Amino acid sequence: MTQPRTGVPWAAVVALAGLTAGTVRARRRLAAIPVLDIPADAPTADTPPEDGWHLITARGVDVDRATLRAAISHAEHAGLDLLDLIPGLLDTDHALGLLRDLHLKDSRFARTHRPRGAGHALLVADDVLRRAEATSGADLDTVELQSLLGRLKEYAPAATSVAIAPGMRVPAPDPALRAGELRAQGLPPGLVAAAQLAGLALLTRTAVRDRRWGAAALALYWLQPALVLGGSGGALRPGDLRGAVAARPLHSLAAALRTAVGENPGKAETSAAMEALRPGYTIELKAGTERFFEARRPDCPWCGSTELLVRTRMPDQFQGKPGLFTLEECGDCGHVFQNPRLSLDGLDFYYRDFYEGLGVGGAAQVFGGMGRSYRARAEMLKPFGTPAAWLDVGTGHGHFCNSARDIWPGTRFDGLDMAEAVREAEARGWVGTAHCGQFPELAPGLVGRYDTLSMSHYLEHTRDPLAELDAAAAVLPSGGHLLIELPDPESRLARLLGPYWLPWFQPQHQHLMPIGNLKRALADRGFTVLAEEHGTAHQACDFVGAVLLTANRLAPNPYAPWGPGSATTARRARRAAVWTAALPCFAVAAGLDRVRAVVARANDGGNAYRLLARRTPAPHKAG
Repeated sequence: MTQPRTGVPWAAVVALAGLTAGTVRARRRLAAIPVLDIPADAPTADTPPEDGWHLITARGVDVDRATLRAAISHAEHAGLDLLDLIPGLLDTDHALGLLRDLHLKDSRFARTHRPRGAGHALLVADDVLRRAEATSGADLDTVELQSLLGRLKEYAPAATSVAIAPGMRVPAPDPALRAGELRAQGLPPGLVAAAQLAGLALLTRTAVRDRRWGAAALALYWLQPALVLGGSGGALRPGDLRGAVAARPLHSLAAALRTAVGENPGKAETSAAMEALRPGYTIELKAGTERFFEARRPDCPWCGSTELLVRTRMPDQFQGKPGLFTLEECGDCGHVFQNPRLSLDGLDFYYRDFYEGLGVGGAAQVFGGMGRSYRARAEMLKPFGTPAAWLDVGTGHGHFCNSARDIWPGTRFDGLDMAEAVREAEARGWVGTAHCGQFPELAPGLVGRYDTLSMSHYLEHTRDPLAELDAAAAVLPSGGHLLIELPDPESRLARLLGPYWLPWFQPQHQHLMPIGNLKRALADRGFTVLAEEHGTAHQACDFVGAVLLTANRLAPNPYAPWGPGSATTARRARRAAVWTAALPCFAVAAGLDRVRAVVARANDGGNAYRLLARRTPAPHKAG
């Protein structure tokens, strides 16, 4: 006789809790979306809209004049430059997806956050359209409109939002566009489909195995669309809601399979851009990667000690470019550095297509989600003064400067970087003035222009960190502030995870400095440390990063232009299998990272640290 189960059905409990939280979150997000106020007696005559605005619609979308005027009125009243219009009759699948991914604060997007819209109609200020050098286009589909929303939002970072347009008429959704729509939103369709299938499998398993708890979870999943979107007077009223609820499991299964098929990795990843780059990479790699390295140095670049030991070795686990990289640690001062280090040509080769080119979308996605860190850095200065002119060294695309304006609205934020992306940041208005080049070389022309400098996750990328600190000391006046944030090589997880500790970040990170070393170097250059932070500087990426690096190492992108050049069926299948198997690992890792972040903040320790230092007056010399 089978004994009844007495243990807690944790899988069903977790599924039920997750679905409940998702339902409540979706309802709250729906309530936060503004609804256009269209008077019942609004004129519908075909009169031109007010000057200064442009309406861009996807094919088949009809926006009447009353809705357009209400949208313009709402945008002007709310101080918006870009407004995505969500049709009130948006279909159930897109409505739930929108509410799942929408992140609004005070009815608009955060400065750096990627926007999420419906992909049907955009109201954009003419000035934004001009500065973005974008055209309204004709006969756009929802994928192209989603991509355009992301592009335009970069030029209206604090003035972009969404609103529901109850009377806007839109055509039926095209299921064939689903994969493209997900990509345009920065979501990998293959992983989304795999996650959806895994969720359905979990619900099926719990319903069969865990009886009442499982049945409750399945019932909540089945009824979720009605609980979120149902009820009289709802702002979103999908016409297909009843059918979507009745057939939800089958509908979700079909959507996941359609997305997986629509992803078509061969076409999605083998882009014209990748194939155009392959001949150049092939020529470079024929000469081997050894030429990208300088001779190994026998001493520590920080203190000169010859007591060196190998800390770890690893390949390029991000892009998968050929090469092996060694990090050595000084036995006397603890400085960790790449040895042998990359030459200038090597740095150019390994940086290429990471932050720009092929990697620009992924980099923007990562940097755009770090708004909390950016604000925390800016707030560190609050107890010590008000900055007038702030230069962010190594600013990249200018995300920090863009976010820091929320903390210091009266401060001028400029950016410096050796990459051309800094000029785009100036064009967007994210930085006031762009300085393109190496900081030590540009420093003489920057003396006296700034009272605050920041170097956030910058020094570890440089070839000579001490020269960078010399330049900071030369640029800042007496009383000026220097903010530095760095990975902490003394982190416990650095040893636990070994080459899979994300902040090693090979081959880009050249130097990782223990905090004691940095403090002494600052003191030697006339700086006094005012504050330091460890727990609040922690970035919750250790375990997720380890899974990511492992998956990339086991199954690198078979289409990469620096790869073998043949995306065989076996290589494609291996990558798909590895990343599918990694999905539950990512879920567990994300949970561990959250716990780790709480612990890091509680004991003021993590994988990074921040220092704020003040430039002290030079000692007076008697004449």
